[in-house]
Amino acid sequence: MESAAPGAPLAGLRVIEFSLLGPGAVGLHLADLGADVIKVESPQGDYIRQMTWPIIEDSSLLHWHIHRGKRSLTLDLKTEEAKDVFRDLVRDADVVIEAMRPGALAKRGLGFEDLREINPRIVFCTISGYGMTGPYADLPSHGIAYDTWAGLVKPGYTEDGLPFIPEHPSVGIHAGPLFAAFGVLAGVTRARETGQGCFLEVAQSDASAAMDWLRSETFKAYERPESEVTGNKADNYERRAPGTAGMTTGVRYQIYESSDSHILFMASEQEFWKNFCAGVDRMDLFDKWPGSKFGDHAKDNMELRKILAEIFKTKTTAEWVIWSGEHNTTIAPVNTPETLAQDPQFIDRLGFMSYETHGADMIPYPVKFLGEDPVDPTPAPTAGQHNDEVLEEVLGYTAEQVASLRQAGALGEGR
Repeated sequence: MESAAPGAPLAGLRVIEFSLLGPGAVGLHLADLGADVIKVESPQGDYIRQMTWPIIEDSSLLHWHIHRGKRSLTLDLKTEEAKDVFRDLVRDADVVIEAMRPGALAKRGLGFEDLREINPRIVFCTISGYGMTGPYADLPSHGIAYDTWAGLVKPGYTEDGLPFIPEHPSVGIHAGPLFAAFGVLAGVTRARETGQGCFLEVAQSDASAAMDWLRSETFKAYERPESEVTGNKADNYERRAPGTAGMTTGVRYQIYESSDSHILFMASEQEFWKNFCAGVDRMDLFDKWPGSKFGDHAKDNMELRKILAEIFKTKTTAEWVIWSGEHNTTIAPVNTPETLAQDPQFIDRLGFMSYETHGADMIPYPVKFLGEDPVDPTPAPTAGQHNDEVLEEVLGYTAEQVASLRQAGALGEGR
């Protein structure tokens, strides 16, 4: 059986994934678009199933999410028989993903140079923590490391003065696989045109830095003299701190309390500011502080900030969001990871795939192909769940050949 309907965007794309933990999300993005992703794992299985919390029916949410839509084949690549099976998989595949330390497959005689002799069109992608080069290349690491390395996480401190990891969105562990999936599809496109595959590598640390480019590039820009690099016109060209740090003292672009939670006010354009003032019948505020046409946050205007704070307390967040649409101004809800599920925009656009059909309640793939039904991924597999299916249906092995592989230990004990 194929993992998706024939009409899926990536139907017909076959991916052989050799992954451990979070980097296996490269295959997730491809499977979510209909690719046939075969996860090759050791007979013991990827220990992602027991990594972090929550544990849902004996497997982690991390596993349910990252390996949905995939098939699992257990191979003991210490045996020559299992290596032969891997080579047979690659013969008609489009992509091989090595989602662990670079060179893991090469050590087994299954690296890019080995596999391209079998399939010159193969696109080989290796994704790791710090990449294949540099002084950190061989360091073991986990996902938060890439964000602390890239400067995304500011340490918190306890009352006793001990530093701790603060709550924060993870970036590198998610962005790295996205960049990798994008690169993989670029490689496949070229391979289908030229008949030649390629070897690409992605570091999740690089992805963290790339996603936070605005702050890093701003600091770099500020190394140049102020005669060449300034702030914007609305701030009298005064340099502000990079990224959101420069918005702490903003007023027309700021978080405010509503009557029941919080809203984000974003009237940095003069047009939206004027529409807001007219809508709340306070044109006196616009007359007194009209601001610049673009990018004006009314920085440090505490008098205005206190007035707006009182105004925003007069409605609920939901009322302000509806009101902003009616008056063509910029107000957004401030959700939490818990309240997001009740937001009407989330419910309309995303919602959750149900645990009853997918093993866990999960946010679906966010890209929509208009006029087409989205791919409905199968639940994440148990280790070796598809051994017979892959060997017999994908590779065409006979029952006798499969039995012989089991006897040789190629599939692991009990398989």
